[in-house]
Amino acid sequence: MNTDQVRIALVQMSCVENPQENLRKAQERIRQAAAGGANIVCLQELFTTLYFCQTEEYEPFGYAEPIPGPSTAALQELAAELGVVIVASLFEIRAKGVHHNTAAVIDADGSYLGKYRKMHIPDDPGFYEKFYFVPGDLGYKVFDTKFGTIGVLICWDQWYPEAARLTALRGADILFYPTAIGWATSETSQEVRASQRQAWKTSHLGHAVANGVFVAAANRAGTEGELEFWGNSFVSDPFGQVIAEAAHNSEEILYADCDLSKIGFYRSHWPFMRDRRIDSYGDITRRWIDE
Repeated sequence: MNTDQVRIALVQMSCVENPQENLRKAQERIRQAAAGGANIVCLQELFTTLYFCQTEEYEPFGYAEPIPGPSTAALQELAAELGVVIVASLFEIRAKGVHHNTAAVIDADGSYLGKYRKMHIPDDPGFYEKFYFVPGDLGYKVFDTKFGTIGVLICWDQWYPEAARLTALRGADILFYPTAIGWATSETSQEVRASQRQAWKTSHLGHAVANGVFVAAANRAGTEGELEFWGNSFVSDPFGQVIAEAAHNSEEILYADCDLSKIGFYRSHWPFMRDRRIDSYGDITRRWIDE
C-alpha cells in the first residue's frame, strides 16, 4: 500500500429530530463511503441532531453525551469492521453545566485516538453557540491515524488562519472541518448568497495554500428552521485547487484522492514555512495593537 495515497470521503447529509435516526443514517453513509474506497470518513458538525443553536433553549442540552460515550462506541465498532478512520462531531457533556462542541477521531482499528474541542464559538443570529458551548481547552491537535496525520477544526474555526497554522505546525497533512453553515431563509439576494459562500470557500483555500496542506470541509445540506444549509462540501489540494466539490442542495458522499507526497513538493516550491519570521509574531497574542 502506498501510504501517500489516501482517499477521503465527506458525508453531506440532512438531519431529522431523532438522534438515533441520524446516527443510523450516518453509519449507513460510512458503510457506503468505505465501499467506495474511502480510508478516512468525515461527518458534518453535530451530525446526530438538528442544528439546535438557532435559538437559546434548555431542551437541547438533553442531547449531550460524554466523549467517549455511546456514539463513539458505535462508531468504533464500525471503524474496526470497515477498516476506516472516522471523524465525528458531537455535542459533549463534560460535567453538569459544562458542554463542548467536540470532534472525536477513531482510527481504522476502532481505537479512540482522542478529541478536539471547538476553540472559536460564534454568537450570531441563527448561530447562538455561546449559549451551549464552552470554548475548547485542549488546544490545537493532530491525530496520527493509519492513513496519515490529520488535524480537525470545527466550523467557526475555519475563519481563523491562526488555528489552521498551529494545527499544520503540529504536522497535519489534512485539515478536516466538520461544518454547519448556511444562509438565512429570509436572504433572497442571490448575489449576497453567492458572496457569502465564496468567502467561506476562499478562507479555506487560503489555509491550504499558506500551510501547504489538504483542506476538507464537510457541510450540512437541507433546510432547518430559519437556515438553509448550503452544502458544497469540498476538498482543496495544497495549492488551493478544489479537487472535489459537492452540490449545494442535496445529500452526497464526496470522495477525494489525496496524494500526501504533494505536500513536500508544494512546500519546497513555495517555501512559506521556511520564510516565516517567527521572531516577529509576538504581538499576535494581543487582542488589538493600539499603542
